Amino acid sequence: MARQLLQQCLDCDAWTLSTTCPACGNKAQAAAPLKWSPEDHRADLRRKMYNVEDASWPQGLPTLPTLEEMRETAEIKVPDEEE
Repeated sequence: MARQLLQQCLDCDAWTLSTTCPACGNKAQAAAPLKWSPEDHRADLRRKMYNVEDASWPQGLPTLPTLEEMRETAEIKVPDEEE
């Protein structure tokens, strides 16, 4: 089930309550972004749930490759930046 009830088809813009469009059968996505407030009253509960305050939590996050590693593995070679 989708996180939001109202969905909109990506192709024909029809409105639906399911993630599949009843008109054309293609995928539908949330019609609007989730509401967010800077005064998030449940943020502390979410941090506790995901154990964010634990010292070992950052080590579990994925890391991005460095710019040099990305250039080495890129199919299209990017010229070096001039400084």
